Formats: sequence, C-alpha cells, structure tokens
Amino acid sequence: MWDSFIQGIGLALSFGTLLMMAIGLFLGIFVGALPGFSTVMAMAILLPISFFLDPLMGIPFLIGVYKGGIFGGCIPAILVSMPGTGASVATTFDGPALTRKKQSRKAMEMALYSSTIGDLSSDVITILAIGPIALLAMQIGPPELTAVILVSLLIIAVTTSEDLLKGLLMMVLGMFLAMIGTDPLGGMSRFTFGVFELKSGIPLLPMLIGVYALPEILLATEHKLKTVSDRITSIGERLTFQELKRCFRTIMRSTGIGTVVGMIPGVGQVVAAFMGYAAAKSASTHPETFGKGELEGVAAAEAANNAVNGPTLVPLMTLGIPGDNVTAILLGAFVAQGLRPGPQLISDQGPLVFAILIAMVVANFLFLAIGYAVIPLFAKVVTIRRAMLLPLTVVLAFAGSYIYRSDPNDLIILVCFGAFGYIARKVKMDVTPMVMGFILGPILEYSFGQTMSMSKGDLAGFILFDRPISAAILVLAPMLIYYLYSRTNSLRKVYVNKDEQKE
Repeated sequence: MWDSFIQGIGLALSFGTLLMMAIGLFLGIFVGALPGFSTVMAMAILLPISFFLDPLMGIPFLIGVYKGGIFGGCIPAILVSMPGTGASVATTFDGPALTRKKQSRKAMEMALYSSTIGDLSSDVITILAIGPIALLAMQIGPPELTAVILVSLLIIAVTTSEDLLKGLLMMVLGMFLAMIGTDPLGGMSRFTFGVFELKSGIPLLPMLIGVYALPEILLATEHKLKTVSDRITSIGERLTFQELKRCFRTIMRSTGIGTVVGMIPGVGQVVAAFMGYAAAKSASTHPETFGKGELEGVAAAEAANNAVNGPTLVPLMTLGIPGDNVTAILLGAFVAQGLRPGPQLISDQGPLVFAILIAMVVANFLFLAIGYAVIPLFAKVVTIRRAMLLPLTVVLAFAGSYIYRSDPNDLIILVCFGAFGYIARKVKMDVTPMVMGFILGPILEYSFGQTMSMSKGDLAGFILFDRPISAAILVLAPMLIYYLYSRTNSLRKVYVNKDEQKE
C-alpha cells in the first residue's frame, strides 16, 4: 500500500490533473455563487465532461466542482441572504448581518480560510483512514456487506427526508427500479414488460441528470428570484490575522464534527453545518452575538460543511456506498471510467485511488489561491439573471445524457426522470433515498443472495445473526438510526424557526 501511495503522488501532481482541478474549482465556485443553482445540479450537468478525460483528470475535475460549489454557496448567503447551496444555510445566520455592517469581505475571507482548513484537515484524515478501512472491508463477506448496505439505506432514508414514511417509500421505489432488467443471480429478465430497451436495466447517468438537474431548471422557470437592487460596489476591508486566530479553535472543532458526519452515509453538509454552528454557539463566551454578525458563526458553519467533503469518499471507495447525492454522481463517474468502487478497488487500482485522494489535498491549495483571487469577481455573480443561463443548462443536460451511450432512448429516460423529480419536489419528497436505493439495490440483492446460499436457505439459523460483525451492526443499528433521525429533525426545526424569523 505504501508503494501505491508513492506512485499516487507522482500521478496526482501531473499538469493535466492540476489544470482540470483548477477548472473544476473555478466552475464550482461560479455555480455555487449563483442563487438557485445547486452543486448537485452542477455536478450532474458537468459529469459528461469527465467521460472524455482520463480518470486521473476526469474524477479530480468533478471533485474540484464539488469543493468549489460547496464554498461558492456562501457568497450569496453572505451578500444577499440566499444560500447558493443547502450547505450554506447556516451561513445565512451571521453572513448577511456582517454585510449590513460593511464587513462582507471579512465574512467571505473567513469562509474561505475556514473552508480550506476544514477541507484540508479532513482530506488528510481520509488518506490516513481509507487504507485500514479498505483492509478491513476486504475481510468482510456477503453477510457483513448485506448488513452494512441495509443499515446505510435506512440511515439515508431517515436523515435525508423530513417525513420518514416518504423517505422509506422513495428508497423502496429506487430498489424496485434497480430490479428492472436482468436478475444478477439468475440471469433472467424481469419487470421489462416486453420492452427490449429495458433488458439491460435503467441507465444510471440519464437518471441522475434527470432527477437532479431538470427539476431545478423547471422550478427556476416558475419562480422569479428577487433581484439585487444595489450593485455591489464595495465589499469592505480584508480579514485580519488576529480575527482568524480568534476563530481557530472553532474552526478545528467544526472540522472534527464535519469529518465524523462525512463518514456516516446520508447525513451530509447541511447537518454538519448546523451541528458546527450549534457547538460554536454553545462553547462561546458571548453566545448573544451569534445571529447578529459574528465571524465565528461563519467560520463554524463553513469549516463543518467543507470538512464533510473528503470523508464522504471513505464509504464510497471502500464499500461502494455513496454517502450523499454528490457522491452518487461521483459513483456514476467511476463506473463510466470502468472503475467499480468497493473493497477491491484499492487492491486493484491502488496508485489511481491514492492519486485521486492526494489530488484532493492539493486541490485545497489551488482552492485557496483561486478563491482569494476571485472573491471580488464572484461577489458580482449574484446579480446575474438565471434566465440567461437556463437555456445553456438545458442543452448541457440533454447533450450529457446522449453522449454517454449515444442512445436516443436515454433522452426519453432523462425526460421521464426529470418529470418524476419535478413532481417529487412539488410534493416535498426527497429523491436522494430513491437514487441510493437504485445504486445500492443490486449490490444488496447480490450479497443477500450469496448470504442465503451460505445459510442454505435456512432462515431459522440465518447467517446474518450467526456472524458476530453483521449481528453487531444489526443490533446497534436501531439506536444509531434513532439518534440520527432525532438529531436531524431537531436541526431542521432550528432552520425553520430561523427562516420564519427572517420572514
């Protein structure tokens, strides 16, 4: 594994990798700074670009979009109280108040520095942890994998949706859609209803672009965002070293929170940001200043949500389990490049995996330089009308879906899932559990089938409870799921109350 790490350093520092990461970071910050354009939509739209690149350039490019997008969302959150991404919701508690105090540049630079520190620290932890976790993952068999995937799906269902029943329903729907096509165990066609094009199953990439990108476009045509009446001519003074130093303990605390949250499938940046903000306020000697323009509040939220970025790749690369909707898109990029994340990925493609992880660390230094240079420029981005960008977004969505397989039927699938995603958004049903069920369903089915073969079909002595690791996972799962469900619900209530106060 050490040899793979050394080889990975040389691969990660190639000019092509660094260039594509820089382009991805720039595009990510740009899209994140646009109110109403989410990081997930940017990832889905730009995903097809990675198909034409070597894996060492294509995947770091998408990671750059990911990192840049999460940070970029803080710009409109600070300037006009409209978070560019869900991860920046907690930043609206103090960011706009700092803007009213003529300290918007201080706030954006604090967000940049805390984001970089949180992201860099968690990426280093990811590199240190992924090797041992991968070695452990290689020792587990079908029963343990079945238990892990089942629990992961339940966690995703209860943490990503406000309504538990809706989350579970969407997860089951995704698993059913994954069953369309060929049975992975018996090789028989099922649920195709005589449609030949469905025998190979529903393609992942048109489905991802459909449920994540098209609904955003449709909703954008419905709602006219309020415009920024005053053009931003001055963004105030720069952040001082003493102000950054004062917030350093808060940044490190939020980094730890975000790192832990990132390793748990389905929780994500929004929860991490709220937890980091709440922890900072609780530990502060002047909690009354939070919500009234406190730099420490911006630092806490941004360090926590960016610290999630690296650790989300741990379950993805070691077990093939995407932790959130962004890593689900990254999984699509891996699959399109002929790589299958899972226990064997590091042993089979060790240098490539470490090159990607090392590229993530290097990306933070590029991120710091690019972010510092473009803050004044992207402060103007909030004034761009979405109507100017929507036609290009539609073209990229359709072109990206067609390019992958050059199959016109993929455009039909894109439109169908786009319509489904739009309806789901209207009835307040999160599509993330469905996407996770679609991705993990076949793996769960295959590992469960292997488990049943090992137990020889005897449910009385079901092997899931005979094996200590799988039994421990299933026994501890209800407590973990209950804690995460209650915690995320309480944090959602905090956000709702803050939102109502603003109105």
